Amino acid sequence: MPAPAIRPWQPADRDAVGALIVGIQRGEFGLDIDLAAQPDLIDVEGFYGQGQGGFWVAEDAGRIVGCIGLRDIGEGEAALRKMFVTASHRGHAHGVAPRLLATLLAHAHAQASALRAIYLGTTDRFLAAHRFYEKHGFAPIAREALPPRFPLMAVDSRFYVRRLDR
Repeated sequence: MPAPAIRPWQPADRDAVGALIVGIQRGEFGLDIDLAAQPDLIDVEGFYGQGQGGFWVAEDAGRIVGCIGLRDIGEGEAALRKMFVTASHRGHAHGVAPRLLATLLAHAHAQASALRAIYLGTTDRFLAAHRFYEKHGFAPIAREALPPRFPLMAVDSRFYVRRLDR
């Protein structure tokens, strides 16, 4: 079975990405959130397509099974957002989550404007995500250590940073 393809987001992915994310947020973690509360998913191009940002999906047999976004927040800093992988594709030999993150990091390293740091916010409930981020070089930080331009979400309660070596 071939590994899911990692590719840039396309407008035709909007509904599938929204369904994937909201399904995980509500169904697995019991968060009281919907698509309307996530304007970045309504305007992916406007939110992630500016500056050094980007948004990528993992596609398996025509189905979106994962996604990740990078928002340029200025001054050489970016925010990792919306990293989600469907339960059926977590922990497999294909490594959807590590491959999504590797794609984002390769993009960040390739930017001529030299992004220096990537920040992220998540909820205390995503324990596996905490382990994943820490394993991949992200260090926990206090909310007060976030850049003032960081796009906070109401559910964010735990924060990380990864400095990019040049």
